[in-house]
Amino acid sequence: MEESTGNLDDYLDNHFVHRSNWLRAAVLGANDGILSVASIAIGVAAASQTRDPIVLATVAGSVAGALSMAAGEYVSVSSQTDIEKADIERERIELEEMPEIELLRLAEIYEKRGLKKETALIVAKEFTAKDALAAHVRDELGINEISQANPMQAALASGASFIAGGILPLAVTLFLPLKNMEYTLYGSAIFFLIILGVVSAKTGGSSPWKAIIRITFWGTMAMGITALAGYLFGVNI
Repeated sequence: MEESTGNLDDYLDNHFVHRSNWLRAAVLGANDGILSVASIAIGVAAASQTRDPIVLATVAGSVAGALSMAAGEYVSVSSQTDIEKADIERERIELEEMPEIELLRLAEIYEKRGLKKETALIVAKEFTAKDALAAHVRDELGINEISQANPMQAALASGASFIAGGILPLAVTLFLPLKNMEYTLYGSAIFFLIILGVVSAKTGGSSPWKAIIRITFWGTMAMGITALAGYLFGVNI
């Protein structure tokens, strides 16, 4: 029996959905760090003949972007958490005021998922007897431990990964030749983004090719438009 439980635990560990919250914030932050900072550097490099303005813009973009990403993630995820808490409190009140209706509503949910009407009602009664609120939060509201948001975790993951991503184009502006810097930045940024796409796809258990295609297309679009703006509106610095 214990061996069977161990095998089940191993099976559950092979799924990746429990990583979705922090992985989404980390990948988004690193992707934005590489793409945003590289785009800023490319725009300045297209209008500059010296290294200092490019490095300064890259550093400023990295710091501002990391703070913005962290604050944005915290506010966004906190709003989601507030909505979840409000829904849970509303559900608790409904369970106190009309438990019979809530029981039938829960049974109806299970029936729609494929159980027979009688079986659905039995399951609903058993879950209600054990923990009515938990059953409704999970099955009616669709909130569980995996999907519940963590504002601080999302903010830290997003801000730190933005800095990590931004360091890569910063290193290019610091150490690689100034001549044709915008092309070097573009090529290195696409390379970094492809690596990120492969790593995130492997971590999430999905195909890396879709991630590579998305990253290459949208990365090229973003950096190309930024470089064009630098050429059209920039002045030699």
